[in-house]
Amino acid sequence: MARFSRLGVSQRMLDEGLVPIFVEAEPDNAAQARDGSQYHAAFAANSTQAATNSLLLRLDKPLGQSLPSPRLPTTGATGYLYAAAAFILWGVLPIFWKQLDTIPAPQLVAHRVCWSTLVLLPLATLTGHGAELWSVFRSPQRLFRQALAAVFVGANWLGFVWAITNGRMIESSLGYFLNPLLSVLLGVVLLGERLRPLQWAAVAIAAVGVVFLAGQYQRFPWIALFLAGSFCLYGLAKKKTSLSALSSLTVETLLLFTPAAFFLVAEHTAGRGVFGQVSWPITLLMMASGVITAVPLFCFSAAARTIPLSAIGLMQYLGPSLQFLLGLFVYEEPFDSGKLIGFVIVWIALAIYAASAVTAASIARRSTDRTR
Repeated sequence: MARFSRLGVSQRMLDEGLVPIFVEAEPDNAAQARDGSQYHAAFAANSTQAATNSLLLRLDKPLGQSLPSPRLPTTGATGYLYAAAAFILWGVLPIFWKQLDTIPAPQLVAHRVCWSTLVLLPLATLTGHGAELWSVFRSPQRLFRQALAAVFVGANWLGFVWAITNGRMIESSLGYFLNPLLSVLLGVVLLGERLRPLQWAAVAIAAVGVVFLAGQYQRFPWIALFLAGSFCLYGLAKKKTSLSALSSLTVETLLLFTPAAFFLVAEHTAGRGVFGQVSWPITLLMMASGVITAVPLFCFSAAARTIPLSAIGLMQYLGPSLQFLLGLFVYEEPFDSGKLIGFVIVWIALAIYAASAVTAASIARRSTDRTR
């Protein structure tokens, strides 16, 4: 078996997505390195984002032998295009939710769950993930882990949609910037993982930035920490999963489908339901929430098969960066020089963290090359 050591967790998604985790994997012996085994990228949703979902390197099976992927012709160049498309779509996703800001966030998220299930289930089946998908329901242990992940991704979606529709776009972007740093800290507290000195420095600097921003906002930035925390717990719940990103999110929406549908029925019965009671353009946008969830995830899954994890870990910052710029320049949310200083402190922490992760990944790659 391969030995794995976590080098750091980067932010996803999607709006929600999916979280790349930098890992180094070293064969236990030279024979294993020579037997033709290749690194296999296995994807677990983390999200909007995001994730979102996590990337793990596996040495136990040759590339392509397990975990089917989207049937897309990808090369290194097209892989970068798919990755850029995924992260840009996640970054501009707030524009979509802003069009629906007159609808209560819980109803929007419930509709997102239902319509996403109707899109993701046939998509997963058509792209060859059917067997993998249904295997989860034959394993109580795997099903329990996916149920936990479903709870956390549902909470993350609810927090994100609430933030966007209530004028907290910039603050929600802070949550996704903080996510990788909070993830490594969670690994230390709950999993006993060890951080390198630069990682500790990044976490400490980010904490200073959060405290500074709390003073500038004159309130605790709870939505940012809620989004980062729920996404971190989502990644933790999926730490040992071997599902592809597409299958993972499909299972999670399937598990959330029944409670979401019951909630919508209850809202309509009580006279609070909005579906079909608003203009047709708004109704159609609500139905489109399934497509806007599936498309960036599909692009991400295609990209992650062909480009380095270090590249994915850096490109994922496109999402919260675009979200920040939208909140600042398009929706003109309040943002003064004091808040800018707080964000700069967090960005410095992220730069230190990213440099540390990329350096460690490079060292691991050279070490692996020498064993071949």
